[in-house]
Amino acid sequence: MVIVMDKNQQQLLLEIEKLNKAQARIKRKTTFMLCVIALLVLITSTLAWFTLNSFASVENIQMDITTGVELRVDMENHGSDIELYKKTITNEMINSYLRANGNYTLAEQLLDPVTTRNGITFEGEHGATRVAGRGSFLEFDCYFIASKDMWVHLSSDDINDFEGTAVSTTETGLRAEVVQAIRVGFEEEGATPAAIFEPNKVGSAVNGQTTFDLAVPMNYTNDTRLFFLNELEPKKVTIRVWAEGNDPQCDDDVQRANLTVRLLFSGTDENNAPFA
Repeated sequence: MVIVMDKNQQQLLLEIEKLNKAQARIKRKTTFMLCVIALLVLITSTLAWFTLNSFASVENIQMDITTGVELRVDMENHGSDIELYKKTITNEMINSYLRANGNYTLAEQLLDPVTTRNGITFEGEHGATRVAGRGSFLEFDCYFIASKDMWVHLSSDDINDFEGTAVSTTETGLRAEVVQAIRVGFEEEGATPAAIFEPNKVGSAVNGQTTFDLAVPMNYTNDTRLFFLNELEPKKVTIRVWAEGNDPQCDDDVQRANLTVRLLFSGTDENNAPFA
């Protein structure tokens, strides 16, 4: 049977066909836009850089550095004379270093977000190279020496009345999340990459970093080793503290937060047994 359509019916079919094509184009565009929106949501939820200026960064930083038995530290190299080294690094010692190397103090140190892959070279949000300084990240050198061969670890244990390693704040609410946005790096002279301590670690490390956290009570393993010391041979270690811009908690909520970084170093033998 042959169906004969008049001109009006033919025109109607043409209009319906045009409408179907238009709807298909709209559907494709809508799908594309939804994909773009989903990608933007993913990016903004994982890259949480500050949106305000560097003068509203993490501030009020307190540093406490202590060593366990058979281990000492100083900010100067005194050679093999272990008696000239100390058990603790004070804020005033760090301030003297910062004054000599940048003409500022811890009280003036602002942690503006940066990122790194190796804990040694750093970049800003848009890829520009960043160096340590008053409005960037904290960096200083220490010299460690031991009375016997040992592996040096960060420790969460309380040792000889000294509290274990921790990054803490007295802030409350969302600002307290600053403790999850901080990283501490330890660069052994001549070695790369640096060991990166990610305190209060939640989820996977960012930007290709390899990071570690500490168990409480402490569990000494190969993963918590920072460097090896030969008996009475000092070793230079550069310590860096920064706000990791790629951390989801490194957003405007944590700006102007206060921060206490307490580092306790302890030694073990080759089997990771701590020295008493």
